[in-house]
Amino acid sequence: MKAVMLMFDTLTRHHLAPYGGTAITPNFTRLARESVQFDNFFVGSMPCMPARRELHTGRYNFLHRSWGPLEPFDFSMPQALHRQGIHTHMVTDHKHYWRDGGATYHTRYSTFEFIRGQEGDCWIGQVAKPTIAWQGMEDKETFKRRSGRMTQDSINRAAMPGIEQHYTHRTIKAGLDFIDTNKDQDNWFLQIECFDPHEPFFVPEKYLAQYGCKPGEFDGWVPYYCGSPGGENDEKVRKFYQALITMCDDYLGQVMDKLKASGLWEDTLFIVCTDHGFLLGEHQWWGKNIMPVYNEIANTPFFIRDPRCKVQGERRGALAQTIDIPATLLDFFGVEKPASMTGQSLLPVVRNDEKIRDYALFGYFGGHINITDGQYVYMRAPREEGKRHLFEYTLMPTRIDSPFKISELTDITLHPGFDFTQGAQVMKIPASFGYLNPWRFGDKLFNLQSDPHQQHNINNVSYALHFARAMLPVLQQHDAPEELYTRFQLDAPTVEQEQAFQTLWQSDAWLAQRGYRGEHRGVAEALQFVARALAEQGNTDDDLFDCFDPETLLTEASVFTAIDRLFAAEKQAALNYQVRLLLRID
Repeated sequence: MKAVMLMFDTLTRHHLAPYGGTAITPNFTRLARESVQFDNFFVGSMPCMPARRELHTGRYNFLHRSWGPLEPFDFSMPQALHRQGIHTHMVTDHKHYWRDGGATYHTRYSTFEFIRGQEGDCWIGQVAKPTIAWQGMEDKETFKRRSGRMTQDSINRAAMPGIEQHYTHRTIKAGLDFIDTNKDQDNWFLQIECFDPHEPFFVPEKYLAQYGCKPGEFDGWVPYYCGSPGGENDEKVRKFYQALITMCDDYLGQVMDKLKASGLWEDTLFIVCTDHGFLLGEHQWWGKNIMPVYNEIANTPFFIRDPRCKVQGERRGALAQTIDIPATLLDFFGVEKPASMTGQSLLPVVRNDEKIRDYALFGYFGGHINITDGQYVYMRAPREEGKRHLFEYTLMPTRIDSPFKISELTDITLHPGFDFTQGAQVMKIPASFGYLNPWRFGDKLFNLQSDPHQQHNINNVSYALHFARAMLPVLQQHDAPEELYTRFQLDAPTVEQEQAFQTLWQSDAWLAQRGYRGEHRGVAEALQFVARALAEQGNTDDDLFDCFDPETLLTEASVFTAIDRLFAAEKQAALNYQVRLLLRID
């Protein structure tokens, strides 16, 4: 038995032709005709490495942990296959596997190959640094914060002048070489994992030309969160992304053709998937990490061709998730699924669209808990501001590219562990890391059938209560930490509690007690941030409010005016950057 999983990072489904998109994707269209296409496939934990932990363990990561490596107690799907005599091989240019927060994943495979050069990968050693020009698509503070990676990326790109040197080309070629070498062998699983179309968008000219673009018109680095490209540059950025998708489509076709030419197409399990999508101006956001997890990010493309049932050219509406992928691979190779794995094999869905779950949870550590039944998406905000009831549980205290700070490890306690830690105690660490206060977004509820683009938030307390209660058995199934029930007021949610939250969220006592009103919640949060910065330099709240007339509605402009008046020039840029993040409330 043989299986191939082709994974693209940050592949947004609404650009693909089979999902109604306008990008040039003839091979995705061909794949849809020759496989089963899922319409209600959702992420679980995000972003990159939390999603990959799910690919190994088959259970949610975001309830207990932010970005981190596989833990000593974690079940690993490729390792389990290897132990049963199935050779597992990964080829990837995803550099996060070689950072502190991903360093235990690739070693779970029988063999692995790393292709260098992606996203500022510390690859080419060059002391003399090129000058990176500011293109004016963002403020200078945002540019300064990311220009280090851009410098190394520029050095790396110079080592890849043609398509043959491009990291995606080399990744696919290494995967095709594995197929050539092992096409006559049995019992293997190949994971070809491309970082594209993740930013930065480094696109060969032949693909840009199909969208009327040229190299150099955009540096490929999408400014996250704020200072979005804006105006005439917006469409240029989208075209660069779509050109990358067309490149990925080209390589998808090469993998399909190789499987057919090698005589493997009819009896090889073939999966094409991603970890999450990306916002390119939808909902007035760019990126994927701080805003609510809209469906452009959460509802991902998924295709599977299973030789056990030969179904092709059909669509499936059953609710499925990333955690189901490892369960499906174990089932295909006849390896028993562990009790800790909550994901389900997708074979019943592929065969006849059989339901395998009623609800799916998804989100980021520290952010909203999101739930969907396939028709509605409900995003539940924490019922408190800050991180008072937020802890990380781990034996591997590292994040994306560094260990936890010593200051974060001075107040740890030992926790007896969870069902999936196999009897191991774990560190319970007060969270200092987390995405910007999700409280400021409040709850959101969307009917995907009548409002597929999630433009109209439904303010319905009864629906909120229904989905809050629906979360409970899923949280219990995943042995969620006790404090999350308090943080999200899920112990025994009532209509009165939901109404009280809506009333509290729509007001702001901090401003009201001083006789002020804010234009929206983002203004209040930004002013509180400015007040904390003032306290650090020995000022008080009175100094802040002396800037305003109590009869005046405080607006976004009011916040920037206060910063200009109260802080020295060298500190204003950093404060303005943070405030722009806080003012994004939709």
